[in-house]
Amino acid sequence: MTTKKVKTIYWIGAALTSLWFAASGFGELTKNQFVWDITLKLGYPPHFIYILGVAKITGVAVLLTPNKFLRLKEWVFAGIFFDIIFAFLSKLAVLNFAATADAIVAFIMVSVTYIMFRKLYPAAYVKPAIA
Repeated sequence: MTTKKVKTIYWIGAALTSLWFAASGFGELTKNQFVWDITLKLGYPPHFIYILGVAKITGVAVLLTPNKFLRLKEWVFAGIFFDIIFAFLSKLAVLNFAATADAIVAFIMVSVTYIMFRKLYPAAYVKPAIA
């Protein structure tokens, strides 16, 4: 796969992921009734919803910054995966399997995006702390 193709797939995935998580984070921070009703139904406390919203908006800002904060982007991807996995498991436990469809789609989309990120920035970019 050419570098151009990898970059294209990565940036499309990063844009879609950012759109998804920015909308969700904004809904959490603005107390959108739909977002809050589902999250409270899953058993999460209100203070957690605000924290999650701040984390998502901050993560989106890092994810959309080109060629910077590469190590921090690793953490953002980890946080996104935790969010998706917990959403999937919470919905599966409290609601039903059909309610997990969005988490499954998000997991596939973010997985492809992360794979392209690793192709663009292989592990060699991490500088050792001690030389």
